[in-house]
Amino acid sequence: MLYWLYRHAEINLFQYITLRASVAFFLAFMLTVWLMPKFIAWAKNRNASQPIYELAPSTHKHKNDTPTMGGIVFISSALLSVVLCAKLNNIYIIGALLTLALFGLIGLKDDLSKIMQGKNGAGLKPRTKFLLQCTAAVIVGALLFWFSNLTTELYVPFYKKPLFDLYFLSLFFWAFVMVSASNAVNLTDGLDGLATVPSVFSLLSLGVFVYICGNAVFSTYLLLPKVMGSGEVLIVVTSLAGALLGFLWYNCYPAQVFMGDSGSLSVGAFIGYSAVISKNEFLLIFIGFVFVMETISVILQVGSFKARKKRVFLMAPIHHHFEIKGWTENKIIVRFWIIALLSNLLALTALKIR
Repeated sequence: MLYWLYRHAEINLFQYITLRASVAFFLAFMLTVWLMPKFIAWAKNRNASQPIYELAPSTHKHKNDTPTMGGIVFISSALLSVVLCAKLNNIYIIGALLTLALFGLIGLKDDLSKIMQGKNGAGLKPRTKFLLQCTAAVIVGALLFWFSNLTTELYVPFYKKPLFDLYFLSLFFWAFVMVSASNAVNLTDGLDGLATVPSVFSLLSLGVFVYICGNAVFSTYLLLPKVMGSGEVLIVVTSLAGALLGFLWYNCYPAQVFMGDSGSLSVGAFIGYSAVISKNEFLLIFIGFVFVMETISVILQVGSFKARKKRVFLMAPIHHHFEIKGWTENKIIVRFWIIALLSNLLALTALKIR
């Protein structure tokens, strides 16, 4: 709508991506803060709470009646903000909206399955969930491959030239990045606010890269890949960041609502999508370091138990390990936030160190 006002009402202020991104941020934040209490009341009335895993630390038992599926509120707020502020005929905006919508629907289906199945509800079968994620990611990857100007060359952090061209394989590599990021955020979402703040940090870092790669002058000066048109995705980045901060108002300890898979799967997938269009697939290791750390802890735990019948951690993901060791939930959350902040500051050095 704002871009339409620029084109048809000649309000030149609205031509700037940065201004529309700022408006989108505050709009998404206010919408989420306004809608979330209404959703919490509705969810409590419908008993829409996710059963706590029976093997979870004893400190989680009091969370059993906390409403879940908060992701549908902040994802909807972000989508509405994007529709009002972004240029909707931009292929990268279409890809971003498709990513949030498809992964959000998969997560919603999983959340509803857990609620419907009651106390022992496990949600979608892992294989079904994974296949749906892969299908959604391939659809988005195909959209980028055939209809965008996104290069298929592979870049690594701190090196200004591409290593080689992936050609058609890039479609599957991009899908792999989105699915991996989606599941990584989902694994991290186990404590109040634990996944929310690192997601905001990751989005803001990726927003910087997305905006610069979409700007011919800045990308040339900083020797970054030039992806014309991708800068518009900054509006999606700030919308989602604003919506997440609005969600954090109710998700901070002690949480009044959980984001559920409807939130974590879509946020993670969009983080992966932003890394793909800014050619930062490998820098995502630093940008999403907390998510990577949580995922590796699960892989090590499962691999070690299958191979040696021994556990590496007291419990995985690793935040549960620290809970069992006696760390308070707040201490774990804040320390992981600090790690996320430091790793993102390190990732941003790749703007100049190349």
